[in-house]
Amino acid sequence: MRQLYDKLLKKIRMKKILILFLFGFWLNTVSAQNGSDIIGIWWNDEKTSKIEVVEENGQFTGTIVYVIPEKYENGQPPKDDENPDPALRSRSIVGLQILSSLKYNSEDQEWQGGRIYDPKSGKTYDCFGWLEDDPNKLYLKGYVVGIKWLGKSTEWTRTNLN
Repeated sequence: MRQLYDKLLKKIRMKKILILFLFGFWLNTVSAQNGSDIIGIWWNDEKTSKIEVVEENGQFTGTIVYVIPEKYENGQPPKDDENPDPALRSRSIVGLQILSSLKYNSEDQEWQGGRIYDPKSGKTYDCFGWLEDDPNKLYLKGYVVGIKWLGKSTEWTRTNLN
């Protein structure tokens, strides 16, 4: 009788260990990011424009797809009037690609090697991005001369086009 009881106990322990292992594996895969998590529509930090992030050939780009009506002038969306190239200053910022060349690094769980353009200043910066606990908050940091800690961070919020 004792042997039967010991076998039964051993079986129960093995099942518990297996369940814990499978739960741990599932939890790890659920919480892990993947490169496509950045894809979607995002409000900029001021909630004045929406940026659509898409993947093109393994790189992520972002294009302004909406600007709030309060920013329109004479019924027209804002222009790229701070662009360092005078020939581009008359173009609308709607349809303007402001994020380019981001590649996902699964080891660091961040998007790296990108460039971000700030239409308000006309400047382009190196950038990287990451998600933290909330998958609906995208953090981007633009920086110059390869020094990440000298940069400026911004927080975008996931939304939809409507």
